[in-house]
Amino acid sequence: MAPSQKTGKAAAASKSTKKEKIFHPQSRKADQLSRKALRKEKLVSIASSRNKKHDMLADFYGFFYHSLPAEGTLTLEVLHHLVADVWLKRHDNELDNERNARRKGRPKSVKESKLEELKLRESEMYRTGFEVIDLTHPENVALFRTWDQKEVSFIDLLRFIRISSASPTTFVVSRPGKHFSISKDDAVVQDQSADMMLDS
Repeated sequence: MAPSQKTGKAAAASKSTKKEKIFHPQSRKADQLSRKALRKEKLVSIASSRNKKHDMLADFYGFFYHSLPAEGTLTLEVLHHLVADVWLKRHDNELDNERNARRKGRPKSVKESKLEELKLRESEMYRTGFEVIDLTHPENVALFRTWDQKEVSFIDLLRFIRISSASPTTFVVSRPGKHFSISKDDAVVQDQSADMMLDS
């Protein structure tokens, strides 16, 4: 008589009751799985940080993109106004709300402290040299208008200047731009300035 085969139900039950393999905590396999899990966590953390940085840069460049005039370029004076009176003050209302919500004698909230630190850091950057897209340069502005407001790597094609609250009438070309439409012009600027301060 042929041996009886397990029915489908019995086979399924057999599979469901199969115990999960357990490794000794000090075994090579357990160590391997632990390293794999740590590597996965690290990759997730790196990806999260990269996405956060990408979003911050997109917000920063997006601010200047939406500050472009309908036609032409900005003056250096207007560019300073955008940085000093708009960008650096963008969290002021939020900061005021945090201060007003805090009861007298209570310590600052984490959010309030972070906003104050950010404002102080950016204000110091503006005093010593704040890097922005050159919105005073016609070819650069024309190229910037073609940005899709998503691809941050596109920004590397643009020309950047460094402006300072300590010297509002001058700027330094910090990045000449990689696009062919502005590289020739920048080569002339570099030859004339030798990386010195340029009058607006």
